[in-house]
Amino acid sequence: MDAEALKQLAAGLAIGLGTIGPGIGIGLIGAKAMEAMGRNPEAAGTVQTNMILSIAFAESMGIFALVIALLLKFL
Repeated sequence: MDAEALKQLAAGLAIGLGTIGPGIGIGLIGAKAMEAMGRNPEAAGTVQTNMILSIAFAESMGIFALVIALLLKFL
């Protein structure tokens, strides 16, 4: 395999593996937030605010993986 093929493989692995964690994390955050709101509807506003903030942090890790993959692909 030449260097270009290895760069393409590395970029694919970076984005593929780098989005598994945030995807699972966002799913768990959403599930637990819905469970918490179901158990305590009065705290739904606070739980929803914290859920959105947590999802943003998890999604930033996926965006970081995308940036790394693009750097590997084009540099």
